[in-house]
Amino acid sequence: MEIELNGYYTMILATLVLLLGRFLVVKVRFLSDFNIPEPVAGGLVAGVIVFLLNVFFGLTFKFQTQLQTAFMLMFFSSIGLSADFTRLRAGGKPLAVFLMVVAVFIVVQNTVGVGLAAALGLDPLIGLVTGSITLTGGHGTAGAWGPVLESKYGITGATTLGIATATFGLVAGGLIGGPVAKHLIKRIGHSKLAPPTRQTEVEAVAAAQSLYSTRHTEAGDEPDAAMFDKPDEIRLITASSTIETLALFAACMAFAGVMTTVAKGTVFELPTFVWALGGGVVIRNVLTHFFNFDMFDRAIDVFGNASLSLFLAMALLSLRLWELTSLALPVMVILFAQVGVMMLYAAFVTFKVMGSDYDSAVLAAGHCGFGMGATPTAIANMQAITDRYGASYKAFLIVPMVGAFFVDLVNAAVLQFFTQLPFLQ
Repeated sequence: MEIELNGYYTMILATLVLLLGRFLVVKVRFLSDFNIPEPVAGGLVAGVIVFLLNVFFGLTFKFQTQLQTAFMLMFFSSIGLSADFTRLRAGGKPLAVFLMVVAVFIVVQNTVGVGLAAALGLDPLIGLVTGSITLTGGHGTAGAWGPVLESKYGITGATTLGIATATFGLVAGGLIGGPVAKHLIKRIGHSKLAPPTRQTEVEAVAAAQSLYSTRHTEAGDEPDAAMFDKPDEIRLITASSTIETLALFAACMAFAGVMTTVAKGTVFELPTFVWALGGGVVIRNVLTHFFNFDMFDRAIDVFGNASLSLFLAMALLSLRLWELTSLALPVMVILFAQVGVMMLYAAFVTFKVMGSDYDSAVLAAGHCGFGMGATPTAIANMQAITDRYGASYKAFLIVPMVGAFFVDLVNAAVLQFFTQLPFLQ
């Protein structure tokens, strides 16, 4: 028996899932310690309930996806609208170098995933799901690519697998970052650790330009460079800024719709959410650099975070866990291999390329965090190290900016390249 729910009922259930997730994250310490997002915590419980209803009563649910798609496009639009390339100058050469290190790792991550998937007899595209789609990309990218892989490439259960894999990555990223950094610091030697240095003028400017701070900041406020991804942070927005921001989102989504139609069947054919992200980047930088438009990043943040939460809640309601039974063991083999690759890459590439010093060790911990999970996990990893050994302004300058949006731009480009490879078609 199939029960179909329209957009309104889907929205109601999604908000209930978010409330359940908030309750669980507050009450279950494990969830808060590993930065498990509230929609994921509540959504997985909802997914298990749907699974049990299917097993014992034969019930399945069909949710209308129009609102889910709209929220997904709003989330990726918010990433693009936050991508101000002047922040590259604020970060300087170390930020560009770290971004290159991360880009190379995304290629490595996908190569490992695709190679192991093929070796284990799975569709090689599942290697992308157990690669940068979910591990570097997180739940948002997993939920966005899942329907594409299901409809265009015939990968059954791609969305369900992606959500489960992204959740594994969050936990794994939180577990390995600290030990990797501590090993590197021990290898450097405590006597060689540089004492915390004073924040430089460039770093102060970067802090003032952090993702959710803009020229709208009131006099006397001191934005926190690591404020980055705190969806419950109180931010001052106005009715006019809300309308401005909604207009920007509408422009991004309209651009995405037009370009998806125009590029269909050509070499430039991309998933709609990639066009939304790209449209946001173009709109942001054209308006700010050519028209001196004062973007209200706090409003972009609020709508982006709310859209992501609702999108994930709706995606998790649609989980079909029974489709994963045949994939469980091979997927776990790939994921544990990815954990090992992440640790080795952070220790022998990220650490060495970034200077083999204390800041590099903290950066390695951060890379483990968002290379396997998400930026909040990266921040938590770095805080655990700096609380014990001392401040690292360089790491807290670079990681939020790379993890905020630059990594999503690079990941989208790399994934598009991999999906066009002949043996993955």
